[in-house]
Amino acid sequence: MLAAALGVLACAGGEARLPTPEELAGLYGGDANLRMNGNVVDVRVAQDPAQIRQGGTLWAKVGPYIFLFSPQTQELFERFPDVAAVRVRTFAGRNPLAEAMLQRNELNSVTWREAIQKVAKARLEGTRNPGHLETLVRYGEDHTRFEYAAPYRDD
Repeated sequence: MLAAALGVLACAGGEARLPTPEELAGLYGGDANLRMNGNVVDVRVAQDPAQIRQGGTLWAKVGPYIFLFSPQTQELFERFPDVAAVRVRTFAGRNPLAEAMLQRNELNSVTWREAIQKVAKARLEGTRNPGHLETLVRYGEDHTRFEYAAPYRDD
């Protein structure tokens, strides 16, 4: 009986509200491919292979964090309370570079502002000052579950 009562309570809360493919389309720009994988938004992004050849490991690692710590991700979590996480996977051609997954409650209003500022600095000044990219990677590693392709690991 308890299980039935809990089931009724769960149904009373309404159906899960996850984004539709139309709501995901174009969220991170035309180069990103988004789909739902259960209650996780799965984002696949191509990085320019020339960028990786020129910037090496640092550019391979920073890719997912540019997308994860964005106003778009923050908006996803705000608009769709049933989205548990956002995972970004980056590729150069067919070669995987990096992936990182940000859980819904990892950041609060203060840390969201901080994360978005770090991305802005990395995007605006990262080429001239790679320290901003390094700072974003460290921040990302502190706040996500991440994995880098073998050539880009520090092991």
